[in-house]
Amino acid sequence: MFDTHVNLHGEPFASDLEEVLSRARAAGVSRFLAICDRFDNFPAILEIAEAHDDIWCSAGVHPHHAKDFRGLTTDDLLQAAARPKVVGIGETGLDFHYGYSTEDDQILSLRKHITVARDTGLPLILHTREADSLMADILEEEYANGAFLPLLHCYTGGEDLAQRALKLGSYVSVSGILSFKSAKDVRAVISNIPMDRIILETDCPYLAPVPMRGRRNEPAYLPYVADALADLKGIPVEDVKRITEENAIRLFSKVAV
Repeated sequence: MFDTHVNLHGEPFASDLEEVLSRARAAGVSRFLAICDRFDNFPAILEIAEAHDDIWCSAGVHPHHAKDFRGLTTDDLLQAAARPKVVGIGETGLDFHYGYSTEDDQILSLRKHITVARDTGLPLILHTREADSLMADILEEEYANGAFLPLLHCYTGGEDLAQRALKLGSYVSVSGILSFKSAKDVRAVISNIPMDRIILETDCPYLAPVPMRGRRNEPAYLPYVADALADLKGIPVEDVKRITEENAIRLFSKVAV
């Protein structure tokens, strides 16, 4: 399995990262994608990736932090993306729930990331919350200016954004949220997404899946996400693991180089 979204840097895993990775490998996770949330954390995230043969990373700025990196340039991102271990751009996106950064700052940051994804051919890792229509509009507008490869990460949005993004070649990532009793709307949307466009993630240390809810999430819990998707799609869990891993390697093609 390929855990395509892990947050390994910082305090949650500071004292036991190697033990966490060992448990994940024992559970069948053979690849990890460490996600960059703030560009000033990129060196630490890259260091983790470069220290492990089975970990890769992204470069970008989460929409919450867009206000803190107004001066970030596409050249900054391009230089980071040139590193062999960098296989994705982001996570970027739009999150209007908390309003930590203004809409204008988030949109400007998102467009910079899109430009770099287009120029490098690397997947664009997208976080969207309470911004479905605007996200879909921006993706379509930018795609008309030149193709890029979107990924709707930890998807909890609506049917409209999902289907509009799929028409642009997007992939959709599912997390432990799929297993939550309250996530009926999420399951309804994911049920209409073809298996050849779905990948798995934990988004650890957040969003631990059932039956681990309430604990610190870790990559070893990825099989529970696979179980939830298998239940939803009505197919064997081993098929889910195989298909989603193949999808993730196809999406993050730099991993296989």
